[in-house]
Amino acid sequence: MTDAAELPQAPEEARAVFGELFPEAVRYAELLADAGVKRGLIGPREVPRLWERHLLNCAVLSEVVPEGVTVCDVGSGAGLPGIPLALVRPDLKITLLEPLLRRTNFLQEVVELLGLDHVTVVRGRAEEVLGTLQPVHVVTARAVAPLDRLAGWGVPLLRPYGEMLALKGDTAEEEINGAKAALSKLGVLEAEVLHVGEGVVDPLATVVRVVVGESPGGVRFAAKKAKAARTGRTRRRR
Repeated sequence: MTDAAELPQAPEEARAVFGELFPEAVRYAELLADAGVKRGLIGPREVPRLWERHLLNCAVLSEVVPEGVTVCDVGSGAGLPGIPLALVRPDLKITLLEPLLRRTNFLQEVVELLGLDHVTVVRGRAEEVLGTLQPVHVVTARAVAPLDRLAGWGVPLLRPYGEMLALKGDTAEEEINGAKAALSKLGVLEAEVLHVGEGVVDPLATVVRVVVGESPGGVRFAAKKAKAARTGRTRRRR
């Protein structure tokens, strides 16, 4: 078992990236290294590289997130990339979506401890909140699933002309090529690979950006969303 004492000192890049909320970023790193490991949310071997591989790698995603939009972090887990994104972008309204109770408990504790008033924690799977969660401008994800499956969960949560930003690895281009048919059925208009974090992380963080048209999720999901919305209104009237 590891603890927060094994967490390396924050690199100078972290001070520049997190700015005024750098102390909160340090506190989050300490929570991940201690409670995060003890609760099985992050592996002990990840602690020495928490800053470069996790916090900074996620924070630089902010470079491609538009200003003042709503964001849903699907399969948020220990809060990556949602929490680092929230720390560098107070202009965003972020929902951390996670199905497992022990993880949502941790996320809620982190949000309260760090005073992240613009962040909401929701327990559930993407397919379960469809029609009840307000559609968002941007969906984020990291290490959740292959692109075709991830898009099936994340794209239907988007507003028309919204985008999904998924942190991926070296196989990002291959994933896009392999998921073209699935993406087309989901109403995706464009998919590309972006590299972010120049001067902050090495190697650069790889992001798959998926842009949807006027029907996120396609025809099938439009019907599901409409049905879920009707069910929700009926329950509220009772």
